[in-house]
Amino acid sequence: MGVNGYRDYFQVLGLQRGADADAIKRAFRKLARQYHPDVNPNDKGAESKFKEISEAYEVLSDPDKRRRYEQFGQYWNQAGGGGAGPGGFDVDFGRYGNFDDFVNDLLGRFGGPGGAAGASGSGGAPGGFGFSSGFPGGFGGGFPGAGAQAAGRASAPNLDAEATISLSFADAFRGCERTLAVNEERVQVRIPAGVKNGSRLRLKGKGNLQPGTGRRGDLYLNLQLQEHPVWRLDGDQLRAELPLSIDELALGGEVQVATPDGVATVQVPPGMSLGRSLRLKGKGWPIKAGRGDLLLTPTLRVPERFSEEERQLLEQLRAARSVDPRQDWIKAAQLS
Repeated sequence: MGVNGYRDYFQVLGLQRGADADAIKRAFRKLARQYHPDVNPNDKGAESKFKEISEAYEVLSDPDKRRRYEQFGQYWNQAGGGGAGPGGFDVDFGRYGNFDDFVNDLLGRFGGPGGAAGASGSGGAPGGFGFSSGFPGGFGGGFPGAGAQAAGRASAPNLDAEATISLSFADAFRGCERTLAVNEERVQVRIPAGVKNGSRLRLKGKGNLQPGTGRRGDLYLNLQLQEHPVWRLDGDQLRAELPLSIDELALGGEVQVATPDGVATVQVPPGMSLGRSLRLKGKGWPIKAGRGDLLLTPTLRVPERFSEEERQLLEQLRAARSVDPRQDWIKAAQLS
């Protein structure tokens, strides 16, 4: 401690002046774990050190307090604003069940990150999802951002949390259920049919829990759709390429095609251009009004090897061809 109770908060956290917010958070988490009373029972020196680094974090993590601290030094707390000044920070460790509760409370109280919860899992069976604390240090258990009111100041910490769920194309198309583990509670979630990539679901009252008050925020689920080898979502329309042979493109006719509901038969017009699409109304992605359209874009599928008969027929076609397909293209490409 310096003269007249002044503390160099940067030195307390082992930082250089000018350290950014991320560096301050990392330093605090490291020292908090080292000196926490749970780790050092009956060690008054560790408890005192812990309160000192907590006070330093309170000031340096608050942009306004840090600005006044850097401008006025030991008189920063008299330069406007309240909050805990030198020697004014106190912690009742008995109110916390464990180290995680304290850190979640402190980070929320002093402007720490709020509402960021990670979810892991795949499109498998229910119960395959777990949530982590979201801290780089991996303190584990629960959601970060659960805060308490700062002493002498009524603040409303953001208790909302977010998680990301990855869905298969089929689950997003048909809808599904997932069972999530949220703060040691199993939550059943119904994901409706037709959700899109980036859709957001809200689970009211399933977010971060504020220690000591029972207040709880909401949980927001961000949905990510896995890519499909055939189908591609374009707004409310579902798209796919339709492989066709040379004769089907040239002569047209009925061909069997895939749809999300199974196989269907469509009529390909003669001379089908590769730039056009076949539209199947009401066979696409689920929407509020029913189903969007399915658009199939023809592509020419050339086999790796032709039979001898096919090769002879192609030779005859080449000999009988009456139009040069590149004639107009060559003319248009001339720059002189």
